[in-house]
Amino acid sequence: MSPSQSIRWTMALLFAGLIGCNNPQTETALTRQEDTMTDTTTQKPTEIPLRSISGDTLTLAHLGGKAFLVVNVASKCGFTPQYDGLEALYSQYKESGLVVVGLPCNQFGGQEPGTEAEILEFCQSNYSVTFPMMAKLEVKGEGQHPLYRYLTRDSDRPGEIQWNFTKFLLDPDGKVVARFEPQVKPEAEVVTSSINKLL
Repeated sequence: MSPSQSIRWTMALLFAGLIGCNNPQTETALTRQEDTMTDTTTQKPTEIPLRSISGDTLTLAHLGGKAFLVVNVASKCGFTPQYDGLEALYSQYKESGLVVVGLPCNQFGGQEPGTEAEILEFCQSNYSVTFPMMAKLEVKGEGQHPLYRYLTRDSDRPGEIQWNFTKFLLDPDGKVVARFEPQVKPEAEVVTSSINKLL
């Protein structure tokens, strides 16, 4: 290659690089890559942002508590009557520091199809729910919420969510100390004994 050809080749490479840097698609791809590479394991689970069912941004830490029972809920599920047990747990233990947190999800059988307003109305009208409810989110797949990324991948009780009303019991720092599958009712002795150990 002659000197003049070498110069032209170098300039072409530089020009292509500049175009790539200014290309919105390239920037978007880089941003997505950075998002994917973000290490959520350094963030305390209780500090991961959530959106309440009324639209406010908060975290588990904002809710206070010595223990958190985090549950993915649905309004048209065979396990939906567990709302009664969850509310009973909350009423019994909230003064001692338990916070039950309901997180609606429509990924299992399309059993949570309503809007946030409809979900809240359903819970309050049918089960007199008073514990904190969050906005709808995804607990698995590409749109998995960071909290559930921690719960199912990085916690001491990992594993993909199989259905609605899977329950995670967290200590004040967000460490998962127990996990209960949907078939385990909130009032089960294994649940209440685990809660009592934290409070």
